Amino acid sequence: MLKEFKNFIMTGNVIDFAVAVIMAGALGGVINGFVNNIAMPFVGYFAGGMNFEDLHVAMDGNDYPTLAAAKEAGGAVIAYGAWINTIVNLLIVGLVMFLIVKAYNKTKAPVEEPAPAGPSDNDLLKDILEALKK
Repeated sequence: MLKEFKNFIMTGNVIDFAVAVIMAGALGGVINGFVNNIAMPFVGYFAGGMNFEDLHVAMDGNDYPTLAAAKEAGGAVIAYGAWINTIVNLLIVGLVMFLIVKAYNKTKAPVEEPAPAGPSDNDLLKDILEALKK
């Protein structure tokens, strides 16, 4: 059983998958940093200086200046600004993955279709022409 497990782990697909998971984690950190530190401040600037991280609704009915203040008060808080950041993050991840897959597909050689089995259309037409001549 140990030998079977070793063979399973050492196959190319498992190693490729492990590398992909590690790279996805690293890419996720980079994208989160981009969204939180570059994209959302840029969007907030053009939205009139709004800080999306602080957008929230306190369920206790009070008005808190920041999300941190609302959470410190101990009441339930709907932090919809963080959700907006998550949506922007998803869109950026989707765009990056689209561009990566598109670039990868350009590097692949086109797959040639296998030759059809049996006689070609020209051979069949020649056979029909010969039969008609007889």
